[in-house]
Amino acid sequence: MSSVSETPWLRESKLILENVSRSFPSPGGTLVALENINLAVKEGEFLCIVGPSGCGKSTVLNLLAGLDRPTSGTIWADGHPMEVPHKGHILIFQELGLFPWLNVRENVEFGLRMQGVGEKERRGRARDYLRLVHLSRFEDSYIHQLSGGMKQRVALARALALEPEVLLMDEPFAALDAQTRDLLHEELERIWAETHKTIVFVTHNVREAVRLGDRVILLTFRPGRLKSGFFVELPRPRHLEDAELIRTTREILDQLSGEINKAVESEYNHEETA
Repeated sequence: MSSVSETPWLRESKLILENVSRSFPSPGGTLVALENINLAVKEGEFLCIVGPSGCGKSTVLNLLAGLDRPTSGTIWADGHPMEVPHKGHILIFQELGLFPWLNVRENVEFGLRMQGVGEKERRGRARDYLRLVHLSRFEDSYIHQLSGGMKQRVALARALALEPEVLLMDEPFAALDAQTRDLLHEELERIWAETHKTIVFVTHNVREAVRLGDRVILLTFRPGRLKSGFFVELPRPRHLEDAELIRTTREILDQLSGEINKAVESEYNHEETA
């Protein structure tokens, strides 16, 4: 195992997966979700992860959050091995987990209350982040009164109120209509530029990944391995209809299509033998 002191790229990276594999027991034997992943994420980077269903994208996020442990290899955070859940790493799921019996402000305050933050401070921070996501007028509203996009912004404000070092996002916009998703792309890009957070964003949508990311990495179908990495050097703000964005998306899709075919063949073969 390399030590941080003798390995410069470990010292210079916010997050590292070093020779990481993760396996799970399954009815058919051991299921290898990830195999020998080596990945470094810089401070303040917006990294997007794409790949076919079953390639281990969500497993990567769980590992980076400290909610799961690798079967082999090491997760590093700020140059130190991560053995337990990291309080500075916040994970936002597609299922937002907002509480319908609390109003918007109370939802944003919830994590702060669990941390023992006093009422005056947590209310002030909640209102600061509601302003950041343009929801100040709705702080007394309840979750059922909000649109899907507004709920996503509440979840984002709740995460940001905890002032995390790393924001981990697991397909947060997948269930939204195209117009709402485009608006939230703009919001997230603006917030990232203002807060300088390190973001790791998982998506099935390659154009979304190119729209948002500084870098896009592609995982292979199971077992998930690092197939390719693409630095996205397009100027910001970006737009989904930009010709260069479309060209870069096509380049990634050309490599992704083979992995999707493997996923489809695997499912078909499973049905044939069932």
